[in-house]
Amino acid sequence: MTPPPGLAEMQPMKNEMMNSPRRPHGFGKRLTTVVATALCFFAVVLIAAEKEKKKAEWEPAKLPPASDKKGLAYERDIKPILEKSCVKCHSGEKPKSKYRIDSLASAIKGGESGDAAILPGNSAKSPMVAYMADLVEDMEMPPTDKRDKYPALTKEQIGLIRAWIDQGAK
Repeated sequence: MTPPPGLAEMQPMKNEMMNSPRRPHGFGKRLTTVVATALCFFAVVLIAAEKEKKKAEWEPAKLPPASDKKGLAYERDIKPILEKSCVKCHSGEKPKSKYRIDSLASAIKGGESGDAAILPGNSAKSPMVAYMADLVEDMEMPPTDKRDKYPALTKEQIGLIRAWIDQGAK
């Protein structure tokens, strides 16, 4: 029977084990498997969350009717309406919902949802109109708690915007 190593012999062995760059056998494969599994799990969770995002829905029949006015133009007829109630929040370096409404192109494009806010030729399906008409809960524009500062659009103003969109939003 061999005697156990003495204290003087154990210290160099301990230092050798602690300073060794080697990991236990199979450690790298197990770590890779755990990380890959975690990434897959989070990808599934993110995909599920994305699918749960609901698209805004409204009843087009509840929208104010489109105006009969012809030849409407963004700069002359629509922009002045938007400047009173919308542009202060939806312009500048950090527009709300990343939606800029200070130019025709950005107003049509939409914001962080990735969906167009204006569908030229189809005001009944344009989200911007539904939000202005207060038909989508929690998306009323301007927000109901800010209407003392930014007035809600009238039915006539919404009708003009609808007519402009139906005429091609130019």
